[in-house]
Amino acid sequence: MRLFCCFISLCLFFQASNLFAADGELDFGRVAAIDLLMDLAISNNLIAGGVVVIGNHSGILSSTARGRLSDSPGAPLIDQQTIFDIASLTKVIATTPAVMKLIDEGQITLLDTLGHWFPEFKDSEHKSVTIINLMTHTSGLTDFEMSEDQAMKTAIDRAAAEKNQLETGNSFKYADINFILLGELVHRVSGKPLDAFCREQIFMPLQTPETMFLPTKNLVDRIAPTLGIESGTVQDRNARLLGSVAGHAGLFSSAQDLARYARLMLNRGTLDDRKILSERAVKLMTSPIISRNGTVARGLGWDIDSPYSAPKGRLFSEASFGHTGYSGSSIWIDPKQDLFVIMLTNRLNYRSIRQFNQLRSDISTIAVAEFRKPDVNQSDNQRLTAVKESIQAPAPLERKVPLKSSAASHGVRLMAAASVVRATSTHQYGKKRGKNHGRKPYARTRPV
Repeated sequence: MRLFCCFISLCLFFQASNLFAADGELDFGRVAAIDLLMDLAISNNLIAGGVVVIGNHSGILSSTARGRLSDSPGAPLIDQQTIFDIASLTKVIATTPAVMKLIDEGQITLLDTLGHWFPEFKDSEHKSVTIINLMTHTSGLTDFEMSEDQAMKTAIDRAAAEKNQLETGNSFKYADINFILLGELVHRVSGKPLDAFCREQIFMPLQTPETMFLPTKNLVDRIAPTLGIESGTVQDRNARLLGSVAGHAGLFSSAQDLARYARLMLNRGTLDDRKILSERAVKLMTSPIISRNGTVARGLGWDIDSPYSAPKGRLFSEASFGHTGYSGSSIWIDPKQDLFVIMLTNRLNYRSIRQFNQLRSDISTIAVAEFRKPDVNQSDNQRLTAVKESIQAPAPLERKVPLKSSAASHGVRLMAAASVVRATSTHQYGKKRGKNHGRKPYARTRPV
């Protein structure tokens, strides 16, 4: 029986290989496995629906939308124009480029301290924390419950009053307060609120009209609601306390808009002959800064290799970078392989963290396997070994709602195995990745 499964999988694989080599419009076969993974996540009540976009510096290579705006019966279907609350992607789509614009203009430097721009930190133990520390989550600051009264003022005062518990520079602690302060820094330096600055300096020049804070009421029908929150209202409580405009969360966007931003990064700051960021700024943002004794690598704002790197999957290169959002969003970009993957979902299950991050990882792995350039050195024996290992591996998602037939279930596993066969058969399969290889964070992938 196992030999028969291997034979079927090989047939599927070579069919997929032919599709990969073909020019012209994309065939459904190249994204079928991603559609199936999304459908499994929907049937497992992990998400109500979502959009996955794959592209390179020139444009979008593949785009698929599955499911509905919510889990309510009869809710409208999700499509390519659906707008999502992108949560912590705000950090890299709005706040980080805003800070880099100010650096490009010479208004601030990466070594400026909190004590320099925030008088509230004059006598604080954190007065020497730099902009680099804030952008890489190495400030030593930690999150806390924010006050409903004068939220920004009390947040700054409370952060300044924190006692040093973590070593600034080496300790890595992902904390929203870092980017709340950066968003306020943009306001203090430029004289404009973060949303206005980003709209004028980034979103309008980039021609991304669906990327915004505080979406207008006429867009509500196109916005996927987050769990427990109505459409158009940011899910993050602290962002709402801050007027729904904050450095850490509050931004809404569509997959097509985010694809333009990913292309901007791959084109080193310029898109459609419009220079939005300097090439130097892009390089600074995406160069690794090591912390936690060499076990974490972050760029300025961007994640490179950390416990939060689930969307990196198995096949994105060490030069890749990205970020995740609590509401179910993620973006990962690889300049070495000229590829990006964006996943936007309206997440339903926030407890199954491993399951959700496995979905992120598997989709990225399949996307890179299908759309990167073929490895000419890959042998048939390697491919066959990968197929066997994929078939023997457990499925990443346990279905609560079974498919209509057992044959269909076998088809899901076989197609998924065929789709990741390139992923599991390259030189990166089983390759050690630095000193932290021995860790077992939830971000690591397993075969589909």
